[in-house]
Amino acid sequence: MVPIPQHNVDNLLVAIACLDVNTKPDPDSRAAAGGRATAMTQPATNETTLVEMAVAGSVTTPSVRPGQYIPWPDGRATVLPGMFGVTYNVRCGDRAFGWAGDHVEPGVSIDDDADSGRHHALHYLTCIGNDAMVTSGMAEGARGIVIGEHARILVQFDDDAHQLIAPGDRIQVMTQGRGFELPDFPAVEFKKMSPRLYHSLGIVVEDGKLRVPVAMELPIRIMGSGAELNSEYVDQDLMSGDRGLMAELGIDRMKLGDLIGIRHADHHFGRSYREGAASIALCIHGDSIMTGHGPGILTLMTATDGSIDFHVDPDANIATRLNLEAAQ
Repeated sequence: MVPIPQHNVDNLLVAIACLDVNTKPDPDSRAAAGGRATAMTQPATNETTLVEMAVAGSVTTPSVRPGQYIPWPDGRATVLPGMFGVTYNVRCGDRAFGWAGDHVEPGVSIDDDADSGRHHALHYLTCIGNDAMVTSGMAEGARGIVIGEHARILVQFDDDAHQLIAPGDRIQVMTQGRGFELPDFPAVEFKKMSPRLYHSLGIVVEDGKLRVPVAMELPIRIMGSGAELNSEYVDQDLMSGDRGLMAELGIDRMKLGDLIGIRHADHHFGRSYREGAASIALCIHGDSIMTGHGPGILTLMTATDGSIDFHVDPDANIATRLNLEAAQ
């Protein structure tokens, strides 16, 4: 007897199953029959259980310490603009490298009284993709979107509102996302992930793992300042001092708002090396000339059991995923 090729048997089984229920063949059913096609599905979330709560802060003012020299690795010192306040010409979607600045933040930086309960509520409850609204000043009523967390919360507004917002204006954030989970993936921990952001990222289940599109992968060996800090609250800088390596790996093409994948990175409590772990992060501020510093990477997802995998998609940036208007 001539043996029937296995792939023909698989296809026949699928066809018979479809005839039994009088439906059209499911293209993903070949996975169950022969394992050569893989079902890609959307996992269930717990978003209907999440609490929505308002927090608020004020637009910050840039601050400069006395003798504000920033040292280059070769010993030179300079004074550069960087953190806090309203940045007019740097927006989410713009380049992370190449600015004449240090730790440049896109958009509008907001905070409340430092080290107060209100300050910590603003930081711990706010998630990327949350809506924000100006509640005082000339831009009152304007709406924006949370795009990052550095030393302050970063919000992007449209150009018209951006021109009217001033230091001291009050901004209310409609927070939602703290406690976000995927019940079928209990080992995956989410940080700063709003349901809006999650659904925009195009995450699917493939081979029992979450497949996440990222703009680029960073080797864990270049991750620097922030490794020792609380990953619920602060970002981690990549070390960009080796400019040749940045160019060789294509890291110098990173954009603000890029989704980033890092293998062997456990970001559950701080940030450490763990074989087989993976973390997904977000580029939230620009490059730095300081040794051990560089563009800031904010943790969004982490797992140590292999539940997270990622693939490179150069368009994986929240400026497009959240339909933000990037400055040109």
